[in-house]
Amino acid sequence: MNSGGPKTDSRWLALIVLCAGMLMIVLDQTIVNVALPAIEEDLKFGQAGLAWVVNAYLIAYGGLLLLAGRLGDLIGHKKVFLIGLGVFTVASLLCGLSLSSEMLIVSRFVQGAGVHWPRP
Repeated sequence: MNSGGPKTDSRWLALIVLCAGMLMIVLDQTIVNVALPAIEEDLKFGQAGLAWVVNAYLIAYGGLLLLAGRLGDLIGHKKVFLIGLGVFTVASLLCGLSLSSEMLIVSRFVQGAGVHWPRP
């Protein structure tokens, strides 16, 4: 059976990479929601602070959505995808290493900014 050629193979690879990226986003959101009680206890968050842990991500995501798409048009979608993936990964590491509530909220904001991955 014919594999479909290099163009079909690259489309499958792009689909796998995009699915892996979406899995990272969904896992991140799930982990944060499950970890909220531990975050509250370890970093001495109040209820308002916990809301910021979730909402800092959403504010950056929603606020930068159009800008990231335009940036992809200007410098290339693949490049923006790779930059976003790197930013998201580093911000995830910083979230895990956070020693204060401020560091966690800023890291979550950076995660939301890095999640804008136009299609490669």
